[in-house]
Amino acid sequence: MTQAYQRCTRCIMDTTVPGITFDAKGECNFCEVHNHMDKAFPLGEAGRQKVQELAADIKRLGKGKKYDCVLGVSGGRDSSFTLWYCVVKLGLRPLAVHFNDGFGNPVAGENMVKACQKLDVEMRTITSDWRESKDLKIAFLKASTPDMEEGTDVGIATALYGVAAKEGIQRIVIGQSFRTEGIAPLTWNYLDGKYLKAVHKRYGTVPLRPWKADDPGFHLDIPQMFYYAFVRRIKTVTLLYHVDYVRADVDQLLERELAWVNPGAHYFDDLYQSVIYYLNRTKFNIDRRLFNYSALVRSGQMPREVALEKVKHINGIEDEKVINLCIKRLGLTREEFEQIVKAPPKTFRDYPNNYSLIRKLRWPIKVLSQLNLIPESAYDKYFNCGT
Repeated sequence: MTQAYQRCTRCIMDTTVPGITFDAKGECNFCEVHNHMDKAFPLGEAGRQKVQELAADIKRLGKGKKYDCVLGVSGGRDSSFTLWYCVVKLGLRPLAVHFNDGFGNPVAGENMVKACQKLDVEMRTITSDWRESKDLKIAFLKASTPDMEEGTDVGIATALYGVAAKEGIQRIVIGQSFRTEGIAPLTWNYLDGKYLKAVHKRYGTVPLRPWKADDPGFHLDIPQMFYYAFVRRIKTVTLLYHVDYVRADVDQLLERELAWVNPGAHYFDDLYQSVIYYLNRTKFNIDRRLFNYSALVRSGQMPREVALEKVKHINGIEDEKVINLCIKRLGLTREEFEQIVKAPPKTFRDYPNNYSLIRKLRWPIKVLSQLNLIPESAYDKYFNCGT
C-alpha cells in the first residue's frame, strides 16, 4: 500500500524517505533520533567537560609519541574547524590524514594545505589506486543504487584506520555532527564492506588489493573492524557532538584564522558529489538536503521556512561542467554514462550484504557505539534511520 504524502511538522523530512514514520504530533522518527542524541550528548558545561575528558584521554595514550591522534581532513568546514579546535583549543598533536580518490575539489585541497601549514600540523595524503577507485565508482553506477559513493566512504575509513595502525595511534578524531549534518537514511547511504565486495564482484573489472593492517585499501568488513577495534584498541572520537558548533560563526572563524575558502556547498570538497546529487534527484527521487537541512532546523541554525524554500530549487552543487568533468575522469563518454544509469533503480538489498547479521547484533553494536569502538552514530544509523 502506497503511503500518503506527508512532511514532518518540525523538520522537512517527508515520505520520499524510506522507513519514515510520524507520531501523533506529525513529527518524524528522525526527529526522535535527534532528541535522543541531543540528550545523550549535551552541550554547554557538560559538553565542555566531556571534551576535556576526551582530550585528556588522547594525550595520555599519545604521551611520548610524535602524534596523539589521527584526524581526518577534507578541506571542508567541519574537518577544518575540528583540526583548528584540536590544535588551538585542546593542544592536541594530530596527524592530519586525507583520502584522495581523484575527485577532490582544488579549493578544498588548498584549504587543507593552508590550515596544516598555519597550525604546524603534518598532513598525510593516502592516495587510492586510481584503477581501483575508478572501477568501484563505475561498478556502483552499474549497480544502480543511490549509495554510489560507497568506495570513497570505505576508503576514507580505511585510510584513517590504516594510518592509526601504522603509527600505533589509538584515537581517530572525525569532524562529524548530527546537529548540523543529520544522519542519512539507511537506504540512501548504506555502509557495509560485504556489500561493496558483492557489487565489485558483479560489476568490477580490476582486482582489489589484499588487506593489510596498515594498507587496507577498500577492505573494511566485520573481521577488519574487529581487528582495529579489539586487537589494536582504536576508538573514534566524534568531537563535534560535544561542541557548540554553529556553522555561520565557524565560517567567519575559519576565514579569519586559516584563510579558509568555502568550497561552494556542504560536501563539495568532493567534486563527485555533483554526479551523486544529479542522479539522486533525477533517478531516485532523492534530495539529500532533506536530512542536512532538517538537522540545521532542529538545531535552530536554519528557519524551517528557509529550508523549505531551498529544496524547491535544484541544488547548485549539480554543476553541469563538473558533472561532465567527473564523467570524463571515469573514462566514460556522456553517452556511455547515460546508458549505464538507465538501469532500473535498486538498493543495497538487491546485493549480498551484512544487514541481517547486523540486525542480529543490535545490542553488541549499541554497546560498541557507546564505548566509541565504532562511531557513536552507528547504532542509530542501522536501527533508527529507516529500514
